[in-house]
Amino acid sequence: MNPEALSAALLDVVRPLADARRPGAADGLTPADLPLDRPKNRDHGDWASNAALKLAKAVDADPREFAADIAEGLRAVPGIAEVEVAGPGFINIRLDAAAAGALAKTIVDAGAAFGTNDSRRDEVINLEFVSANPTGPIHLGGTRWAAVGDSLARILSSQGAAVTREYYFNDHGAQIDRFARSLVAAHEGRPTPEDGYGGGYIHDIARRVALAFEGDIDALDADAKQEAFRAQGVQFMFDEIKQSLHEFGVDFDVYFHENDLHGSGAVERAVARLRELGHIFEQDGAIWLRSTEFGDDRDRVIIRSNGEPAYFSGDLAYYLDKRERGFNRCIIMLGADHHGYVGRLMAMCAAFGDEPGVNLQILIGQLVNLVKDGQPVRMSKRAGTIVTMEDLVEIVGVDAARYALTRSSADSNLDVDLDVLQRRTNDNPVFYVQYAHARTHNVARNAAASGVDRSAFVPELLTHETESALLGALQEYPRIVAYAAEVREPHRIARYLEELAGLYHRWYDNCRVIPLGEEPVEDLHRTRLWLSDATGQVLRNGLGLLGASAPERM
Repeated sequence: MNPEALSAALLDVVRPLADARRPGAADGLTPADLPLDRPKNRDHGDWASNAALKLAKAVDADPREFAADIAEGLRAVPGIAEVEVAGPGFINIRLDAAAAGALAKTIVDAGAAFGTNDSRRDEVINLEFVSANPTGPIHLGGTRWAAVGDSLARILSSQGAAVTREYYFNDHGAQIDRFARSLVAAHEGRPTPEDGYGGGYIHDIARRVALAFEGDIDALDADAKQEAFRAQGVQFMFDEIKQSLHEFGVDFDVYFHENDLHGSGAVERAVARLRELGHIFEQDGAIWLRSTEFGDDRDRVIIRSNGEPAYFSGDLAYYLDKRERGFNRCIIMLGADHHGYVGRLMAMCAAFGDEPGVNLQILIGQLVNLVKDGQPVRMSKRAGTIVTMEDLVEIVGVDAARYALTRSSADSNLDVDLDVLQRRTNDNPVFYVQYAHARTHNVARNAAASGVDRSAFVPELLTHETESALLGALQEYPRIVAYAAEVREPHRIARYLEELAGLYHRWYDNCRVIPLGEEPVEDLHRTRLWLSDATGQVLRNGLGLLGASAPERM
């Protein structure tokens, strides 16, 4: 019996009991209103419910008495072995071995679909992440967002959401001018401008621009020369960024150019919309958004008195453009230095008549520090002042890099120990999980060689305590994925996989799939093979959501 079936059974019991106490009290109740939790202490059963506590007031009942009535009803449900009432009205449920063990075959039959659903089918999501300026390689902060953002997209898609991965290509503004001046200086053999960009990559790009230019680039006047280096240099740099992301397992559906906002009339449309809504005012020759009415700490200039658009104008135009493209959820992932942007962006969302936190969600990522031999890793050979995505991947590989950057909450600072990630030992979390998956395949290979097949499945035989614990964890996978999607936290998948791997390793040490010596192959061996296969499937599904591979041999 899976959690969904048990929730439905609980609802079937609760509904008539609630209506008997207060007619209509159960109207509109769904299984989602009666959540089930895994008890921390497995001695308390397989599942626990606070349904009696949650509904007692609405039905004018004593919670413990109501829980006792619910428990009595649940005892008649096939597959439930025992129901107890604890404390003020908690209901502890224990499934019989057959009902609990049946999950193994359910998982194997579902395959890659296990843990997926269509609960978020009404969400059309624009997920904007990385969006590093095309002025240099992707640094560690951007690398973390690449790993977290792509994993979040996979998780949301697995729950039925229509997700578009979008990269905001910042090809407009002062930083691009500084990049162009840096390229020209490198080409001419001059020192890097004081406000420019340094590092070996600048010389690489400058050399490529000069070689690609048709004609003599040095014959151009200063302005034309800078424009030539800007246009071609930005393109070369962005091509490198896209290639690095692709090799990291991250590809975007849309690359949106900031220049398009300012050349397409999008800013003017945003101002016109806000003016219609009554949130625009003019003062000192400038056009302002009255954002303090929506919780911002001050009103914001949109168009300066000289007629030039302020930076905030691009935010307004870009958000409206996303909404006009049909996205009802806009998720923006910003770096640690962007905390100050949250208030104004949420005020912008409200000014357009949308709901902050629903139509617009902002995730802030924190810093990443690399450590090797107990010391911080500070610099890249190519980039000079930063450590890049390529540096990290070169040292530990894509799988370890993605997993390490995703397994901790993105809103906390992260220290990545390169020595640990290079080890093939259990203290390396990605190795630990991948090894568990590889072990399931090794079990299957050895079983086949020993004549253990899948011709029988007798779930009531799975009674060992390690089997109960493993099945309990496998039951949790769909709920973990659904919750990770709800709270936008991919790290919950990684932590779950590590727990599951540990339970599998303990099961492997205690329960044999292959008979000893001359012992005959029995249904218990065959059924355990199904359980091993099921664990491998869930590990594979979870690693896939994190963008990491699931090797069959290690």
